[in-house]
Amino acid sequence: MEKEKEKELLSLIHLYVSYFVFNVSAFMIVPVIIDVTMSAICPGQLHCSLAIYLSAFQQAVIGLGTLVMMPLIGNLSDKYGRKALLTLPVTLTIIPLAILAYDRSRNYFYAYYVLRTLTGMICEGSVHCLALAYVADNVPEARRASAFGVLSGIGSCAFVCGTLSARFLSTSSTFQVATFVAIVAAIYMRIYLPDSIIDDSLYVPIISNGKIVKTISDEEPIEKIPVIKPLPSLEDMMALLKSSLTFSQAAIVAFFSILADSGLHASMMYYLKARFHYNKDQFADLMVITGIAGTISQLLLMPTLAPVIGEERLLAIGLLFSCVHMFLYGFAWSAWVPYVAAMFSILYVFAQPCLRSIVSKQVGSCEQGKAQGFISGICSLANVVSPLIFSPLTALFLSEKAPFNFPGFSIVCIGFAALIAFIQSSLIRSAPPISRYGASIFAEA
Repeated sequence: MEKEKEKELLSLIHLYVSYFVFNVSAFMIVPVIIDVTMSAICPGQLHCSLAIYLSAFQQAVIGLGTLVMMPLIGNLSDKYGRKALLTLPVTLTIIPLAILAYDRSRNYFYAYYVLRTLTGMICEGSVHCLALAYVADNVPEARRASAFGVLSGIGSCAFVCGTLSARFLSTSSTFQVATFVAIVAAIYMRIYLPDSIIDDSLYVPIISNGKIVKTISDEEPIEKIPVIKPLPSLEDMMALLKSSLTFSQAAIVAFFSILADSGLHASMMYYLKARFHYNKDQFADLMVITGIAGTISQLLLMPTLAPVIGEERLLAIGLLFSCVHMFLYGFAWSAWVPYVAAMFSILYVFAQPCLRSIVSKQVGSCEQGKAQGFISGICSLANVVSPLIFSPLTALFLSEKAPFNFPGFSIVCIGFAALIAFIQSSLIRSAPPISRYGASIFAEA
């Protein structure tokens, strides 16, 4: 038993390190990319509708691609292991970073834009999805909410380190360092991260006829066990959605919460740049506040509160304060108000890890990849819809053609989407978790 615990802890440590280093690279460019985009497309301007529309188009295309890819990647990871599928997004992420590390002129920016869009269809969210499935493989249900909180806390810590690095690096150095860190993440993961296998007696060759071979012993016969199809059909997805009321409610919450988060992500920095003339350094300061508050919350508060008040209540609390901080951004009357709004991340960061923990308890251990992939697919659908709604609204109300003077109107509308997620989350009631060895919904006959 002690050896199993040590093996579990070692696996999670290597996952956490890989996840941290990868996210440092990803978050390092976030404060910088708006200035790079504006300089390449609309040099010398504070407001550029073309930049907003290009970002919205990219986000929609990436969301459409991940809508298909997330369930597929999650499903394949159940069959071939988490590490094999993690390798793909971690490696592909390096390519667009390397382009801007070399040059950030207009032609190179468009090359980055195209490759970032194509690779994002595979990479966006897949590392987080597979990391969640990896944690679920290795952590018992009773401790899973805390483990998911720790994973999110490590992501927040990476967010702080990445944005803080961007605060003190030049634009060119930021992309060069981000590329190097991404390469380190890929190498570390391939060398040190052990694959996540639920049952060591089950193995599937990468080219197989869809059967898992379970070896009992040298004397006993080999038993063929049906496995999951690589790409779930629409019927499979509907079966999973209907498998429990809690799961279907969680899917609705996931859609509206990501609809709001994605809209805020796509619009907020353009809004702050036009409204208060924010630059790279101020964006970084804002993100550092958000990241530090989120890290403290997820690493210290959430592991303490989750067992006491339950994931369902924590989810509702997180979404309530998500609404509040979005409304503060929308109604901001001075440049310091967004900094106050950012501090609310100490509470709204509860939402996503609690939601994922609730989902993980509704399926058996052999379906964690599918369940997390399905929820990630729902989130991807929200990522498609969100920029189509909110980015044109942002561009309109930041322009001279706005029907009335309210630059933050689109941000307030985003807050109402988060409010819908909060109302739905308040209806979720705890349900008994599915057995660790529960039957597969998608198992073939």
